[in-house]
Amino acid sequence: FERLKYELEVIEGMGFPGYFLIVADFIKWAKSNGIPVGPGRGSGAGSLVAYSLTITDLDPIRYSLLFERFLNPERVSMPDFDIDFCMDRREEVINYVREKYGKNKVAQIITFGALLSKAAIRDVGRVLQMPYGQVDRLAKLIPTEGLKPLSIEQALKEEPKLAEESSNDETVRRMLDYAQKLEGLLRNAATHAAGVVIADRSIDELVPLYRDPRSGMPATQFNMKWVEQAGLVKFDFLGLKTLTIVQNAVDLLKSRAIHLDINEISLEDSKTFELYSDASTVAVFQVESAGMRDALKQLRPTCIEDIIALVALYRPGPMENIPSFCGVKNGERKRERIHPLIDGILDETQGIIIYQEQVMEIARKMAGYTLGGADLLRRAMGKKIKEAMDAEKPKFLKGAQNNNVDKLTAVKVWDLLEKFANYGFNKSHAAAYAVLSYQTAWLKANHPVEFMAAVMNCDIHLTDKLTIYKQEIESLSIELVAPCINKSDAFFSVVDNKIVYALGALKNVGSSAMLAVTDVRKTVGLFKDLSDFARKVDLRKIGKRSLEVLARAGAFDCLSTNRKLTFISIDKLMSYSSAVFAERESNQSNLFADINDSLPMPVVGKEEDWTHGERMREEFQAIGFYLSGHPLKAYVSILESKGVKLIAEIKSNLSSNTGIVNIAGVVTGIQE
Repeated sequence: FERLKYELEVIEGMGFPGYFLIVADFIKWAKSNGIPVGPGRGSGAGSLVAYSLTITDLDPIRYSLLFERFLNPERVSMPDFDIDFCMDRREEVINYVREKYGKNKVAQIITFGALLSKAAIRDVGRVLQMPYGQVDRLAKLIPTEGLKPLSIEQALKEEPKLAEESSNDETVRRMLDYAQKLEGLLRNAATHAAGVVIADRSIDELVPLYRDPRSGMPATQFNMKWVEQAGLVKFDFLGLKTLTIVQNAVDLLKSRAIHLDINEISLEDSKTFELYSDASTVAVFQVESAGMRDALKQLRPTCIEDIIALVALYRPGPMENIPSFCGVKNGERKRERIHPLIDGILDETQGIIIYQEQVMEIARKMAGYTLGGADLLRRAMGKKIKEAMDAEKPKFLKGAQNNNVDKLTAVKVWDLLEKFANYGFNKSHAAAYAVLSYQTAWLKANHPVEFMAAVMNCDIHLTDKLTIYKQEIESLSIELVAPCINKSDAFFSVVDNKIVYALGALKNVGSSAMLAVTDVRKTVGLFKDLSDFARKVDLRKIGKRSLEVLARAGAFDCLSTNRKLTFISIDKLMSYSSAVFAERESNQSNLFADINDSLPMPVVGKEEDWTHGERMREEFQAIGFYLSGHPLKAYVSILESKGVKLIAEIKSNLSSNTGIVNIAGVVTGIQE
């Protein structure tokens, strides 16, 4: 209660009650309308007032989170809650805010796209009417650093092929020269992905506005840096795919009469920590990468605090402390003690400074800083502001002396803080995302079928991802039922503890078109044969290309086992369906009655089916991977006689397999 009272006084003194109440209002509305909201992210999770108002779902006292990391009474700055919403329903929350406060008082924030080297080359090449293939090849020669391409000047030094093209071709040299002069100029305006401003009057009285032709909402002509200085308050409405996955898994469980409140699950579930320790974390939030999975195997986490620490550690810089952290945790290394005053602060992180909040707590405990003052110290250290650090060091040493800490130890601690403040992580953010990670791990450990179906629904149009998930499903011994026009839904579903492949996941087949098919099926029952399907579903709305993909994938196998015959009959089926629905539309008959006797049934001839290899090839084109079999299945006995082993067999005997093993596969693509 003392902390709550203190926070309220600070919030009121800084003039921010309205901000908190607006955020609390739209979060409360989202939750009451079944829109998933994240537990919190960023420093806002350190506020007990935010937790009390249900803005965040993390108890800051339980996780030792600090309010001053969010709002510092000694350094007045705007509060900033970054709120995660379900990716599919974020727009509904923004629309609610527009309706509540007035459409003329709510706007997005403008962003400007700069002309970087690759884009400059493409634009100038187009203007100079150079061949597209040549320009594309030149643009691809520019190396990238992270996500950003190098400048043309740097690229000419580092990429010999580009320099060679420039010296050998006058047109290329001229194009690169023009592109260099244009590099860095602002190319286009767009809107900030998440930022929304809310005003107390019509926004055009405060800042000029811009209308993005792709958005029905105006945007400020000032970017994020300037919009707050103009007196506007920014709110971040972020879309997070993980929340959509969790909600979809919960909904799939509900269809099995399992009602689950994901925020009430135990944070001490042994199956979940076993999953983390085994690094079986494909599709688990924050811990999917190969490096993170290696770290989990070293760590063998046993509590949520371990996951929070790993989320904070797994970044360039702090990463070097992972072996030490894991070694101390598992009793393989001795923990280093620094001083009794601060050792307790580092208990949960095995004696290593990981969080910015720990830097603040150490300054408070050892040198008598207020938490506000400690936050200023942390900022100065993190940003390496020399003047501020020079002013703070004597103050820190004097405070430590007052607490009977000898100078040698105080200097050692100062040096430690200086080092770790530079890459210390915000614990509030790490804790929020670790809880989300735990929720996805818990679902995978306890309800793997529904979880994997939900994951696949979220990446339904990303074939590469679906291929990875298919392999994961196999490793979990979950059966994946092939797409079927009479069993599959538009999205992945769960039946009898099996995942039924989604019709909408097939290549070039839209989910909306497949929803139309499944709606008809629910209304009039299962389809009896291909003619019955064409009579009940308006195939004009499905399209020839989609029907061909369904045939290739084997979705019509329940109506006709001959895939090739189904494939070549599509034109006839479409003509028949078109005639049936044209007659219905002319009101000559009753819907779905046997009224089409006057229309000749499509005559489906005889045709030898595709061979096993052809079926697999067509299926691969439609789905993106082999589902009902494999092209090499026909050659199993020959391959076995050559000593070829199955991948699964090699995996299960990794310890005994030494030397060279023979494997066989099919080349599905070549990248030079």
